[in-house]
Amino acid sequence: MSGSDMPLEEMLRHLDRLAQSSLSLWDMPEGAKARLINVSENATYLVEAPGGYKSVLRIHRENYHTHRSIECELAWLEALDSAGVVTTPGVHMGRNGDPIQEGHIDGLPAPRFMVLFHFVEGEAPDETGDLTAGYEELGAIAARCHDHVISWQKPDDFRRLTWDEEAVFGRKATWGDWRDAPEVTPDVARVLEEVERTVRARLDGFGKAPDRFNLIHADMRLANLLIDDTGTRLIDFDDCGWGWFLYDFAASISFIEDDPRIPELKAAWVRGYRSVRTLGVVEEAEIDTFVMMRRMALLAWIGSHIEAPEPQALAPGFAATTARLGQDYLERMGVPA
Repeated sequence: MSGSDMPLEEMLRHLDRLAQSSLSLWDMPEGAKARLINVSENATYLVEAPGGYKSVLRIHRENYHTHRSIECELAWLEALDSAGVVTTPGVHMGRNGDPIQEGHIDGLPAPRFMVLFHFVEGEAPDETGDLTAGYEELGAIAARCHDHVISWQKPDDFRRLTWDEEAVFGRKATWGDWRDAPEVTPDVARVLEEVERTVRARLDGFGKAPDRFNLIHADMRLANLLIDDTGTRLIDFDDCGWGWFLYDFAASISFIEDDPRIPELKAAWVRGYRSVRTLGVVEEAEIDTFVMMRRMALLAWIGSHIEAPEPQALAPGFAATTARLGQDYLERMGVPA
């Protein structure tokens, strides 16, 4: 998450000091304190103060998003919410009138962008039981978001990441080269080289028409839905960018692509999607290509983020399982004629 060689524990100590010292950039009650609740690409803090005040502070990793690209993310959140597509978290304006603040502290090599979000009530769906209802809702939400971006007049100079074949497999891949990930043995690499060639060929044939390739959430998992008695909210748009609509399903099963429930979850997602928006048989048939692309992106992510606890926990066996999934994919799909 850092973009530097600093050990994670040391980095988090500096980020904690930055979080506490930066709270004065916003208008909030006396006695507010920030507590780390998640660290991945960014560090996320729950901010609490006496009297029940709560908000969520996101400190961005360095050299990942520009000020303008974060502005574009926030613009889409506001547009989705205003249009009634899906409820998204609001943003607290800084004292200087900018929702995006920048802070620096001794010990960190570069300034960090920060955004303070409204606290969102609700719980993520239980992922231990029957997930089909949750995935059907994910599919419907994805379809509403996709319909929205096709007609939405995006702000001028709209900048976000792109999640296409070059972002995953290119020389400057966003999360690095999958070949550098842990446990990518020669046997694993042989399978995944063929998978990469096949995915590239199939995506080339699939194309990037705007009704297939547009602005997507790119991390629409159950963990990013918060549900309470008032409805469902979609959070964490940090990875939103240009990509294939079907990548939103692939992202929804991140790290569990080998779960035996995936076929029924895919069917539920497609069912929910089709309740809102047309999904043709050609598109449905290509979903597994996006699943493999995402899986290989995650393999690269593990390798490039191996200093963090989550990638370390995921790394054992991940490459071998990716190769097994890839071999199954090759046997089912192959290169299109």
